[in-house]
Amino acid sequence: MPAPDFTSANVGAAVDDDSYVLHVDHYWHAKQLHRNGQRITSPSIKAAGCSWRIHYYPNGISSACKDYISISVALEGLNSRVSEPIKACWSRFTLLDQAREPVAGHSVYTDVMESSKAGASHSCDLFIRKKFLEASEHLVDGCFIIQWDIFVDRAAPPSDDMLGTDVVFQVGGVEFSVHRSVLAARSSVFEAELSSTTREGSTAARDCIRIDDMLPEVFESLLHFAYSDSVPDMDGTQGPMIAEHLLVAADRFDMKELKLICEEKLCSNINGDTIANMLRFAEQHQCRFLRDACIEFLEDPPVLQVVMATDDDLLELVAKSCPVLLKELWANDEDDTMLDELAMCS
Repeated sequence: MPAPDFTSANVGAAVDDDSYVLHVDHYWHAKQLHRNGQRITSPSIKAAGCSWRIHYYPNGISSACKDYISISVALEGLNSRVSEPIKACWSRFTLLDQAREPVAGHSVYTDVMESSKAGASHSCDLFIRKKFLEASEHLVDGCFIIQWDIFVDRAAPPSDDMLGTDVVFQVGGVEFSVHRSVLAARSSVFEAELSSTTREGSTAARDCIRIDDMLPEVFESLLHFAYSDSVPDMDGTQGPMIAEHLLVAADRFDMKELKLICEEKLCSNINGDTIANMLRFAEQHQCRFLRDACIEFLEDPPVLQVVMATDDDLLELVAKSCPVLLKELWANDEDDTMLDELAMCS
């Protein structure tokens, strides 16, 4: 039996300066021999002016991810040299099919890493659900293919005009003074908006940007994350509502790490009373992790039956989100009315 070996996997030639194709071999052996939390490490990869190593966790990086493959990337250790200081960097991992085309719904961004210190890392804890991969045509002879894209934002030299706040946002009648450079580094949407105002010329009127359809408290929480890389307390009875509003804002401004944090919070609030609204919310805002958690909650046919009995529209939504659940329910259902409804949705 060949040993599971990600370190000798074929790290293909770069697709471009910051993109690599990785072949992961011996999936079944790695899954069998590596416990939850154990990793396999790739050879050194040169990308974006740095040396990196990719860590592959066949059974997840932690107990919370035991049903998933986890993957992370780290600046290489003692001999790594960073050519220029890094202000921020993040990665995207994408599952590819055998024709090396992206698999829909399986492209995940890591959190943002704001360090140029050797050993600093960022990860995709819930990269690919093992059950999905094993049942798919993307795993062939124990091998599957990943594309890794690395994005590095180099630190700019400090300048006098960056010492103070230089733009004002007006949200719900409340003004927030902020730094362009901070928001531009955290959000491509802010970067485009702020660079546009800079190109058009800086005036007092142009420096005040109005945001509609958002609560000031939500924008304040978004700024808190942009500056501190942490979120406010979302515990208590109001926590899920805060997480929903903040996720909508993160989605609007393309702040992927914040969106994932909010998804994780909402996943912990899934129950029989919230599942229908949670699944709708996940579909509306393309929340893959939240959607997967909802589907997992509904995988028990009796649970799915009970929930659908209290929500007439959920059947159509489940048919769209995960039709395989309907087949399982069909096999277990003895109610002719339910069977008729299933037939109409399938």
